[in-house]
Amino acid sequence: MTTAERVFSGADHAFMARAIRLARRGLYTADPNPRVGCVLVRDEAVVGEGWHERPGGPHAEIHALRAAGDRARGGTAYVSLEPCAHHGRTPPCADALADAGVARVVAATGDPNPAVDGSGLARLEAAGVEVACGLLEAQARTVNPGFLRRMAEGMPWVRVKLAASLDGRTAMASGESRWITAAPARRDVHRWRARSGAVLTGIGTVLADDPALTARDVDAPVTQPGRYVLDTRLRLPERSQLVTDGGGVTAFCAWPDEDRVRALETTGVRVIALPPEVGGRPGPASVLAALARDEVNEVLVEAGPTIAGAFVAAGLADELIVYQAPHLMGDAARGLLTLPGLEHMSERIPLRCLDERRLGEDWRFIFGPGGGE
Repeated sequence: MTTAERVFSGADHAFMARAIRLARRGLYTADPNPRVGCVLVRDEAVVGEGWHERPGGPHAEIHALRAAGDRARGGTAYVSLEPCAHHGRTPPCADALADAGVARVVAATGDPNPAVDGSGLARLEAAGVEVACGLLEAQARTVNPGFLRRMAEGMPWVRVKLAASLDGRTAMASGESRWITAAPARRDVHRWRARSGAVLTGIGTVLADDPALTARDVDAPVTQPGRYVLDTRLRLPERSQLVTDGGGVTAFCAWPDEDRVRALETTGVRVIALPPEVGGRPGPASVLAALARDEVNEVLVEAGPTIAGAFVAAGLADELIVYQAPHLMGDAARGLLTLPGLEHMSERIPLRCLDERRLGEDWRFIFGPGGGE
């Protein structure tokens, strides 16, 4: 029976929802692999479950099969992503499910990885396992937007983080910006960093604030994001936190002076030269392509209004995460985004609000492309 013909039961929905919740447990640790959950059911009872915790470790299906043991035979596996069918760091999960005697496999969504892309379900079907795909697909895709985008399009998922006063200002005219928002909002930023494969900033932010760009104050195990600086002329200070704390940093430049490259590489900085575009800087698309080559699924852009505005203007910001504080900073303070060339109302960039919530005294809004009248 094909997926289009199949009517999923209420129990199917409940078990798949459970698998998706399990997948979210790998939110901060599974990168660059997808976050996957699996629930094994026999006679309408859960006999095993698991999620993918970290690269190189067992996949969700293997955890669930180990927990179920012989009880997996004749049961149904609910998996939030199509089981793999290739040898990577671990053997194919499709083979493991079939060998365990699982009678039915329900996947929430297919895996666009060229090494899988339908072959996992086909392999199961060839082994006599009943398969179905598409149950709670939209919900499952929200767990892995970056992995799915990178596999299908060769680009990561992009979130641009912004913090502003009620009048839309991000720093005083002097550049002073600590702190616009209070502690609850700042803790929330760390959770977004924790789920990101990379945090991208600009050299202006590094010179002004000397940030660490690490994920802290997160009540869960965390794999630290990679840290990247858009640094056209390699002005990254060798005594900055990004260089001296041992966490590693990559500088994207456009004009690689050989002496400066050698000096930075001696301190452990990785330097990548990209072609200069508007303003002499590497363009957002080439930066994102380089991040995808580093297997970055989700990138959090924490930069000043020029770089943040460049991603928005290029149509490459999938989400804007905007923290707004209840105070005013005045018309001399610096604005939220640099978006030159917008002169008429018809040129506005439409957005739609995906989420809004209060964090202490501040508000967080998440916007995506779209909206309008």
